[in-house]
Amino acid sequence: MPNEDSRSSEPTRLGPPPRPGPPSRRRSNRHILRVHFNKEPTDQDVASGRRVKISGMSRPGKSLWVVVSAGIAFAALAAFTVTRIVSHDRQMASLSDQMERMASRMDLLTEVVEAASARAIRAEENAAAAAEARVRAEKESDAARAEAQTSAEQARAALAEAEKIRQERETDLNRLQQALGALVETRRTALGLVMNLGSESIQFDFDRADLRPQNRELLSRIAGVLLTAKGYSIYVYGHTDDVGTDEYNRGLSERRARAVRDYLVESGLDSSIMSTRGYGKSSPRVPGTSAQVRAKNRRVEIGIVDVALDIKGEAR
Repeated sequence: MPNEDSRSSEPTRLGPPPRPGPPSRRRSNRHILRVHFNKEPTDQDVASGRRVKISGMSRPGKSLWVVVSAGIAFAALAAFTVTRIVSHDRQMASLSDQMERMASRMDLLTEVVEAASARAIRAEENAAAAAEARVRAEKESDAARAEAQTSAEQARAALAEAEKIRQERETDLNRLQQALGALVETRRTALGLVMNLGSESIQFDFDRADLRPQNRELLSRIAGVLLTAKGYSIYVYGHTDDVGTDEYNRGLSERRARAVRDYLVESGLDSSIMSTRGYGKSSPRVPGTSAQVRAKNRRVEIGIVDVALDIKGEAR
């Protein structure tokens, strides 16, 4: 409790009590900074019981406090700034890396797109070329089919015509065989007909090639039949027996064949379709050396070859 001295020392206030000041001011009065320095209070202060109220610091202390506070604030600001700069640099570096990676990806994507575009262009060109080739192939195929069809029709027509001609020639050849067979021995071969004018049909004197009158009559009748035939070639072959040398007999057989040919030409046959050949004794009809065998081997053969069917060779 306060002592009497302290109560007596305070002046007595008269009148109405003082109005309280503004709240902010009263609050500031409650929070008066009390600072105790190293300086000890005097006895007088102790005896009076007064409190030392320090309203503020001295000017050097306040300056030091401001400097320290400013230094701390500056250090904090500098640290914050450095931190922000480092963070910003890191962010910029990361962003730069991302931009570089993105640029690389964009370049790669551009290359991929260009390659894909090139492939697409090539594919389109190939497709167009394939379509053009397909159209051309279809046209060529259609033309080939039409040509093949035409060729097949022509081939069928040619076969039909050839068959017709063959049948006609076969009929005509049968007619000739029948007509000539009534005159002399006549046989069929792969190429046509062969007439055998042996000793019973035509005879030559020994070592001679002259035709006898009866031989001329037979040849005239043969020529009359051959004149009715068209599209044939005629071959006259001469043969001898085995008496004499090969060279001599070939010459004799050739002369006999020419004698028959000449008479047929005189009878009206075209000489351009006739030819002769002498075989001598090289192609006997009957083997042996008797008089009868030698008489059969002394002969003339007339071969008829159908040239309308384009058969190559000689009728033998």
